[in-house]
Amino acid sequence: MGAEAATIGISPGIGLGCWPLGGDQWGSQDDTVSRAAIEAAYESGIRHFDTAQAYGRGHGEELLGKALGKVRDNAFIATKIFYTPQEKVDAAIEVSLKRLHTDRIDLLYIHWPKKGGDLPGMMQALERARSGGKVLLIGVSNFSVGQMQEVMKAGRIDAVQLCYNLLWRREERETIPFCIKNDIAVVTYGSLAEGILTGKFGKDPVFGNGDHRTRSLLFEKPLWSEVHAAVEEMQSVAAQAGRPLAHCTLRWLLSRQGVRTVLAGCRNPRQVSENLAALEGEIDQSIFNRLTEIASGFSEKLPDEGNIFRWYP
Repeated sequence: MGAEAATIGISPGIGLGCWPLGGDQWGSQDDTVSRAAIEAAYESGIRHFDTAQAYGRGHGEELLGKALGKVRDNAFIATKIFYTPQEKVDAAIEVSLKRLHTDRIDLLYIHWPKKGGDLPGMMQALERARSGGKVLLIGVSNFSVGQMQEVMKAGRIDAVQLCYNLLWRREERETIPFCIKNDIAVVTYGSLAEGILTGKFGKDPVFGNGDHRTRSLLFEKPLWSEVHAAVEEMQSVAAQAGRPLAHCTLRWLLSRQGVRTVLAGCRNPRQVSENLAALEGEIDQSIFNRLTEIASGFSEKLPDEGNIFRWYP
């Protein structure tokens, strides 16, 4: 598969976000169920699968590679590596290739920018890997416009993965317009705001051991009371459309200018089916307009942070 064919994987639609399937940071997760979810996604028509070296400290890549083994040539696999000095990039790529049981990575992201890191140098190494066919497309995740411009001096960015949803819209200010102008595909993660936009959380969310969401900005008190109130209002709007809020949320994202692929995480086959059902039927534009209004009002209450994790490596 060449780079032209690979761009099909960054086409409009829903992709499978595999972070919860890595086996850590979201509480306990059974490998058998995780594999069943990946297989169900493929059988249902999903072709874009997104993972990272950091998910389960490599286990997420291994699991995905095994689950997609027999259908590898028909699947688009994206993974991510943290900042790596250029002389060590080839070795890092080999680690992912081995875990994923593949001879090429369709889309490889620099997972997070690194303060003081030689990002252009890393990009040069990724471009060499692209020339050698081990990487087809190159992306960055959680980068600012300035950081993207720095990297673009050394190579071509094909995709940007960023947190974007009805509750977190800060990327509309600069990043998404920059991507539109420079023909960079936008791939969203946190599309359901870590489950918040399914409407399943009450006034006092409870999480299992090891769940990173206990440290997520949107779940922090006293902001959570504002989040919960906004979601309840959004649910009322979704009810007018006769649809779950999650459906309206995913379709809202797919309607936004610049957004190419919406990653929806899951933990089991049922959640895969629920997410894909969002693509069925029509949703009136007035519903999206009202959701946007509620989201805009909520945005004014958000602290001025660069990401929902308050993590700046």
